[in-house]
Amino acid sequence: MDEKPVMLIVDDVDVNRAVLKNLFQEGYELVEAADGQTALAVMASRPVNVVLAALEMQGMDALELLSVMKHTPGWMEIPVVVITDRSNYEGQANAVEMGASDFITKPYHPTVAWLRVRNVLGGHENEWRKALQVAQDQEIVEMQHSMEKDVLTGLYNRETFLRKAAELMQAGKDILYDIVYFDISCFKVINDLFYMDTGDVVLKAAGFYFPAAVGDEGLCARFEADHFVICIPDSKLDMDRFMQGLDDSMKSLGINHKIRFFAGIYKAQDAFLPVDRMCDWARMAMCKVKGSYAQRYAYYDEGMWEVMLREQTLVRDMELALHEKQFCVYMQAIYNMEQKRVVSAEALVRWNHPAIGTILPAYFIPLFERNGFIVRLDRYVWEVSCQFLREQKDRFGEVLPVSVNVSRLNFYNLDLLQFLMGLVEKYGLEPWMLKLEITETAYMDEPEKIISVIKEFRARGFAVLMDDFGSGHSSLSMLKNLPVDVLKLDMSFANEVGHSRRVNAILKFIMSLSKELDMQVIVEGVETKKQLDIIESLGCYDIQGYYFSRPLPAEEFMKVLEEQNRKEGTDEDEGLD
Repeated sequence: MDEKPVMLIVDDVDVNRAVLKNLFQEGYELVEAADGQTALAVMASRPVNVVLAALEMQGMDALELLSVMKHTPGWMEIPVVVITDRSNYEGQANAVEMGASDFITKPYHPTVAWLRVRNVLGGHENEWRKALQVAQDQEIVEMQHSMEKDVLTGLYNRETFLRKAAELMQAGKDILYDIVYFDISCFKVINDLFYMDTGDVVLKAAGFYFPAAVGDEGLCARFEADHFVICIPDSKLDMDRFMQGLDDSMKSLGINHKIRFFAGIYKAQDAFLPVDRMCDWARMAMCKVKGSYAQRYAYYDEGMWEVMLREQTLVRDMELALHEKQFCVYMQAIYNMEQKRVVSAEALVRWNHPAIGTILPAYFIPLFERNGFIVRLDRYVWEVSCQFLREQKDRFGEVLPVSVNVSRLNFYNLDLLQFLMGLVEKYGLEPWMLKLEITETAYMDEPEKIISVIKEFRARGFAVLMDDFGSGHSSLSMLKNLPVDVLKLDMSFANEVGHSRRVNAILKFIMSLSKELDMQVIVEGVETKKQLDIIESLGCYDIQGYYFSRPLPAEEFMKVLEEQNRKEGTDEDEGLD
C-alpha cells in the first residue's frame, strides 16, 4: 500500500484545525501546528509534502512562514496552500505573490478544497518530475563532458581528441591539417621548486591559451602531464607567432622560472592514417629540439623514425647499463705549456654497449638530458672520478684535479651541494680536487639560479669551469655576472685559429681580459702543432685536445700520471747530483 502524503495544518484556532483534519483525513497523514514557528520546527523534524496555513494567526502567520520557507533550501519546494476568508482579496494576492501555490477560502466547500489541494500536489509532482528529468539530462551531459574533457584544463582528453581529430580531418576533404605536439622543458622542476599548485596554474594557463589560439577550426587536447596536442588547418598555423603567444601567456603568470614550450609538427597528408600515429610522429619531431636553446619546434621527417628506434634501444637499456657499469669513465689530459706537464684532466663518459659496441656521448647525452636520466649518470661519473682521485692520492701522495660535467638538470636538485660534499668526504678528498664544469646554456636558462649555486660551490672550495665558452650566446655580460674560475674555450677557436684574423684577435682579447678577471683559460680541441704554436703565442698555455692525448680509460691515464711522476722524480734526482 502506498504511503499517504504528509499534510501539515497550521492554524492557531483548534476548531479550524479540527475541521481541516476531518476534511483531509482520508487521503493524508496529518500533522498539526498552532503557528508558523511551530510549523518550522515540525518541518525540521520530519518530511512534509504540503502545508495548509491560515493567513492570519497569532505569532508567525502564513506570509511570514512563506518568507522563511522561500529562502530555506529543502523547504522552498514544499507547496503551501493559504487559508483565508472569501472576501480577503488583498490577502489572497499577497499570499500568491509570496509564493503560495494556491488558497482555499472559508467557509470551506469540501469538494473544492479537496480538489485544490490535490491539484497543487499533482502539479507540484509534475514540476518535480520535469525538474528531475532536466537534472538527469544535465547529469548525463556533464558525465559525457567529464568523460571527454581533461578535468584540470577543460581541453579534450587523449581518447576524445583522437576520435574528433579523425572526424575533422576526414570531413575536410580539401584541407591539409597539422598535428602539433607540445611539451614543457623540465616541467617537473616547477613542481619541485614551487608547489604543485604552481604547476597546475601553468597547465590551466596553457589550457586557456590553446583554444583561443586555435579557434573554431581546430581541436586542442591535454594528453597527460604537460603534454598538449592540437589539430589545426595548415594554412592557419604560424608557429613563430603561436610560440610567441604561448611565451607571453606564461610570462603573464609572474612565476620566477622560465617556462619554455617545445613543439613538433606532423603534416597530415593522409587524413585516414591513425591519428595516434600522427601524434607519435609529431612527438618525435618535438623530441629532436626539446631542451635546445636555439630551436623551439621541428617538423617530422622520415629519418626521425630510425633515430627514434635507436633512442628507444638506448632508453630500454640505460638502467641495466648503469647497474652493470657499462658506462666507463675516460680521462682526457689538460696540459700546461709553461710547466710542460699534465696539470689536470676532464672526466668523459663512454657507453660500452654489449651489442652495439662503444657509444660516444654525443649519441646518448642529449637523450638523457631530455628524459632526466642524465642526473643519475652524472652522479655515477662523479663518484667514479672521486675513486680515481683517491687512487691518485694513495699512489702518489698528491692529486691532479679532475673536472666533471654538471648537467643543468642537476641544478634543480636541492641536495646537489650536499651530495658533492658527501662524495669528497667519503673518499677523503678536498673540494678543489673535483672541479665542476657547467655549460653556458645552463646559465642562459636560469642565470640567477645558476649564479647562486655557483657561489655556493665556490664558498665550499669547488672550482667552477664554464665549458664550451663561445659556442653559442657567450657575452661580456656573462663574464661580468658569472663567478667562474675557468673558461674552457670552445673547439671552434682552435679550428679557426691561424685562418681568421678576427679569431686570433678575439682569443688574444679573451686572454688579456681573463688575466684582469683572475680567470684561467683552457683551449679545447687542439689537434695540430700549428694550432698549438699560434695559441701559445697568443698567451694561452692550458691546452686540451688530441694533440696531447685522446680520452683514455682511467687505468691507462693513471699510467700516464705514473710515468710523469717517475720522470719528474728522476729529473729532481739528477738536479741534486
